[in-house]
Amino acid sequence: MELHYLAEGLFPRLRVYFLTSPKHFHISITDDTFSFAQNPLSIAAEAALDGIYVIRTNLPATQSDAPTGQARGLTAHATVRAYKSLSGVEHAFRSLKTVDLELRPVFHWTAPRVRAHVLLCMLAYYLEWHMRQSLAPMLFDEPDPAARDAQRTSPVAKAEPSPAAQRKAARKRTDPAEGEPLPVHSFHTLLGDLATLTRNVVRLGRDHLTTILTTPTRTQHRALDLLGVTPTA
Repeated sequence: MELHYLAEGLFPRLRVYFLTSPKHFHISITDDTFSFAQNPLSIAAEAALDGIYVIRTNLPATQSDAPTGQARGLTAHATVRAYKSLSGVEHAFRSLKTVDLELRPVFHWTAPRVRAHVLLCMLAYYLEWHMRQSLAPMLFDEPDPAARDAQRTSPVAKAEPSPAAQRKAARKRTDPAEGEPLPVHSFHTLLGDLATLTRNVVRLGRDHLTTILTTPTRTQHRALDLLGVTPTA
């Protein structure tokens, strides 16, 4: 418990304090004394609810992910999963502003420009999200979300990586079933690897120009295949 000094009035020897959490203490204050003692009933009542939270939703009961044949209505599992999926929003914001896209703050003074800036940020992350889905076999990202979700006993239980993700993290190599084992990357480092691909325009003589593409490495070739991209001159 922490006591905070509140005031010292005309009498220097008389000091008044207050408690930060008085609900868990019995407090006695007289003209010349101050005493306190723990309140075991309130402490036990709060300990019984420690770590428990309640999630409510205003979605209509017709929206549900319950399998066919089961009672319709928004299930408790669906509500918890929707709440926990908000962590994806935090990841998206962090990716936008710091780790991957690093969109610097741009100060706009009119509403249309602010909306345009936000739209461009969202489009950039939308592109990144699709790239991550395609490049998942080469990244430390979860490659098999279905297997990860299937091994969860409860939507509130901690999500454990799928066996494929654990093998990838342990070996630091891609799964042999996906082809030749290659080094596993983060999204950031894989973009850095792909950034070394160049298109060089060479002048032959006075008027003849020709374009030469760098030859992709095995890692770059695999990434381009997953993205469905073919470099062209």
